[in-house]
This record gives sequence, structure tokens and C-alpha cells, in this order.
Amino acid sequence: MSHASSPRAPRRVEVGLIVSIAIAALVVAAVAGVFAFALLRPEPAATSSPVPTPEPPTSAPIPSATSSPTPTPPPAPPVSPAAQGCEGSSTLMTVWAHPDDDIIFANPTISDAIAAGRCVRTVFVTAGDAGKGMDYVRARELGILRAYNAMRGTDGEWDATELTLTTGVHARRLTPKDDPRLSVLYLRLPDGNITGAGFDLTAHATLSRLYDGTGASLAPVDGGPAVTRDQLVRSVRELASAFAPESTLTHIPRGSAFAPGDHPDHSVVGTLIRDALTSDASVGPGIRYFVGYPSENLPRNLTGAVLDSKVDTYRIYTQQDQVIRCADRSACLQTRKFGEWLQRSYPKTEAELQMG
Repeated sequence: MSHASSPRAPRRVEVGLIVSIAIAALVVAAVAGVFAFALLRPEPAATSSPVPTPEPPTSAPIPSATSSPTPTPPPAPPVSPAAQGCEGSSTLMTVWAHPDDDIIFANPTISDAIAAGRCVRTVFVTAGDAGKGMDYVRARELGILRAYNAMRGTDGEWDATELTLTTGVHARRLTPKDDPRLSVLYLRLPDGNITGAGFDLTAHATLSRLYDGTGASLAPVDGGPAVTRDQLVRSVRELASAFAPESTLTHIPRGSAFAPGDHPDHSVVGTLIRDALTSDASVGPGIRYFVGYPSENLPRNLTGAVLDSKVDTYRIYTQQDQVIRCADRSACLQTRKFGEWLQRSYPKTEAELQMG
């Protein structure tokens, strides 16, 4: 039997189509949402440390074309172990060949300086050993200290200091415990003898031979390190720098009209000071050279209380010097040659040396 179509069939088709369209729309919307999320989500945080902001570069200043670089000052010279200041006064430096040359030839200049409150720095280049050894040397050195006590009007002990100058030269320094204005330095090089030939005990070594270049070095009589000519010259300059003297006293140098007949050690010490220090503008003008042995041929120029004081200082010294000991003023003045030297004192300027 054949059947006719139901009127509800078209509705079912329409409903199915609508559902399909709705599902398709949902799928499209979902896919679009996924893509939108992927495109719009934020980037993940970086795992590396943040890079610091660089400092602005510092550029060195560009020197002006017209400016010059600041020179580097030279290093300061080393301070000498012998340095001794002189508070509130000026310094007198005296340099002699033997202990006693100062009080024989340069007084009353030295005693006047002490009385005026000046600082006095005395240097003895040789030991004045006369080939007799260290006992005689020590006795003469003690005599000098007692003579300086007499000049300063006070008995007292002296402090001893062993020094090595920056030149390598050894010196023994004595300073009164109660008076730093005064000091005495002994270099203790061998006595050259009045003949200039030296002594057997010191192998006839002399200051003259050292200075003339016939001896390479000269050993002190106390066994200290040997000294070269160059060291000796530089040591004198070092001491002058350390003391900053306003004036300097020493012997007449070689070549002067007043040198013939003097002790060879006197002449070489005067020459040493003249060669080493006259070119120093702060020291040279203040150097005075004292006539030595030849002064006996000049008129006597010391008398009265000045002479009495000088002779007494010398007498005190001689109590330690077995060679020239004198008991009183009269005996000292009657001592051959010494009595005549004591009655005179003749300092000379550079212009008065009459260099030949």
C-alpha cells in the first residue's frame, strides 16, 4: 500500500540546519579566542640580571697648548746624622787639623762666640796622635773638653755619640749634657807629622798624601773604616749643611803667603775647607783662615785680660797633654814657640790670603 508525506518533515530539516550553524559558530568563536589569547598574552619575565645603566664616560682634561707640565721636584737630600740645630742663635763651625789648634790660633774668637751665646761646632780632622797611639789621643781629646768647659764657665760631663755620616765617614761626637750649643767631632785620621812624612805606628800615612792622590784612602787611628779623598770633601760639605754656620774658622790653605813654615796638616785642612766650601754662597763668605806657625813672625796682638783668659784655657788643656804641659801662665808663655803663638791671633779673609 502507498503512504502520503508528513507535513512535520520540513521543520525537522530547518531545526537541524540551525543547530549545525550554531555549532559551527561556536567552533569558530573558540578557535578565534585561542588565537587572540596567544597573540595578546604578555611576554614572560627575562631570567638574566638587568643590565646597569652605564656611567657617563670621564675624559681626562686636555692640557692647554700653551701650558707646560709641572716639574717634579728633586728628592730632598737625606738628613745628616750630624745635624744639630741652633735655637735662637747663629752657629760658628770650626775645622782644625789637631786638638789644640783651635785654642792656640783661633782664640779669643771661639771663646767670644761661646760667651755671646752662639752655637759652636768644632771638628778635628786628625787625631793629633803624634805616632803615640790611642792613649795619647784620648788624653788630648779629654783636654779639649776641659778647655771648652773653661770657656763656657761650667764643669760638666759630655755625652758621646758614635756617628756614621751619609758619606760613610765615621765620627765621634761629644756634647755637654747641659749645653747643646756646643759639640766637638773627632774624625781621628792619622797625624802627618811636622815633617809631612807621618809616623811608623801609622805606616807613614798622611792627610797630605790622601789629598794629593798618592794614597787611595786613609784609615783612622781607632780602626774605623778608611776614608777616601772624595768622602772627606763630601763629609765637610755634609757637616756644613748639617750645621748651617754663619761663620767658619780654619787654617791657612796651601798657596797663601802665610802658609810656608806651617804644619803640613794645617795647610791641607785649610785647603780642604777652601776647596769644599768657598763655592757655597751661604758658607763661603763667612770663612776665616787663621795663621798658624808663621804667626810668630807677626806682631803680638793679644794682651791683658784677653791674653790671660786665652792662656788659662790653653793651660787647662795641657794638663792632659804630656808633651806640652805647662803649670801656670808664666810657664805657658815661656814654652818655646807655643808662648809666641798664644800671644797672637790672625784671621784672614779670602781676599787677604795673598794666594800665589
